[in-house]
Amino acid sequence: MTISLWCVLIAGLLPLIATGMAKFGAQDPEEQAAAKRYDNRAPRAYLDGLVGRRQRAHWAQLNSFEAFPLFAAAVVVAHLMQASPAVVDTLAMLFIAFRLSYIWAYIWDHPRVRSLVWAAAMLCNIGLFVASA
Repeated sequence: MTISLWCVLIAGLLPLIATGMAKFGAQDPEEQAAAKRYDNRAPRAYLDGLVGRRQRAHWAQLNSFEAFPLFAAAVVVAHLMQASPAVVDTLAMLFIAFRLSYIWAYIWDHPRVRSLVWAAAMLCNIGLFVASA
């Protein structure tokens, strides 16, 4: 299996990092006041009530789910079209690095960095399709 296909697996698991932070991460003072215990019977209601870092972690999770389909499709198309394996692997690894940076920037409230790394990850997806042409 190629590095880029392993990256598809990793990208599929990235939301778990953010959801772990949302449900079980450290609370800042703002979150302490609004904190309630996680209830596995109603996880969505719990997540809707989050504030601060935990809320941003939840939003990063949602965005990670949204980013996954295009990336997975781009890697599969690149393989089907027999794009250069080195280019595909490089772009896939960069995508993962940018998405990890995105999650970090979202959780720690760095909106400009978050937007820049989101755009960089999107350019990786575009690059995968271009490499396939």
